[in-house]
Amino acid sequence: MRYVMVEHAGREVPGVLSGDTVSLLTATDLTEVIESGASLSGEQIPYHEGMLRAPLRRFRRDILCTGWNYWDHFEESKGKREGQDVDRPEHPTFFTKGPDVVIGPYDDIAWDPEISAKWDYEAEVALVIGRTGKNIPVERALDHVWGYLLANDVSQRDLQRAHGGQWLKGKSIDDTMPLGPWLVTADELGDPQDIHLQCLVNGEVRQDASTKQMAYDVATLISELSFGMTLRPGDLLLTGTPAGIGNAREPQVFLQEGDEVITRADKLGSLRNRVTRVDPVNYVTRG
Repeated sequence: MRYVMVEHAGREVPGVLSGDTVSLLTATDLTEVIESGASLSGEQIPYHEGMLRAPLRRFRRDILCTGWNYWDHFEESKGKREGQDVDRPEHPTFFTKGPDVVIGPYDDIAWDPEISAKWDYEAEVALVIGRTGKNIPVERALDHVWGYLLANDVSQRDLQRAHGGQWLKGKSIDDTMPLGPWLVTADELGDPQDIHLQCLVNGEVRQDASTKQMAYDVATLISELSFGMTLRPGDLLLTGTPAGIGNAREPQVFLQEGDEVITRADKLGSLRNRVTRVDPVNYVTRG
């Protein structure tokens, strides 16, 4: 099944997409569906692409991410990490990014050259945890996956380098990570190690890989991440990006105002986002 968040009657509501119809659910959002389940409301509405919103917005923790999970990506960046190179890791590399990065599948990527001069793209397969677990064995790890979707971990390379090489700051700029277009349930997707993933910028294929090329497969990621650490329903995990990033190219190429970025996979649909300049804001208070 494909679960969606759609704009309807002035609010965002969850539903199930089937063909050209969305069957609305009684839940508040897909996080509630994942945590507690939901029933159909009985209302069906016609589907059109423009109604889709980010499948997930409400998180109990920061977004969980995997770095260097395709060896070709790890190798392509050697010597280009500005003195922050490391040896090939013997275990998966994890980091987090703030939840305010999330935008919808067709929303604009908020680009501000005053924040960074090195905006980069990173197409990724993401997954959502559906069952609570800690110290999950590899052979049972996929049982804890509720569904899969696409993400683009848009990154600011100069911020990564400026803050000691850690990745939180250089990957947590507001309104920069497209997510969606829908959540495909684990049973419908099947083998997560058989997904063809691509990123295109202005029609040019920049990244083109299969999840078969992952350094650590999805089950291993979940098992390692849950070692001593509880994973809960609704937790979002990005599984890493393949080779082809702008920072590793010769010459380097970074996202610019007006660029169209498409993230697509054969089993998960596609994201289509425009890099759009936003007015710099010196100080914002919320709440």
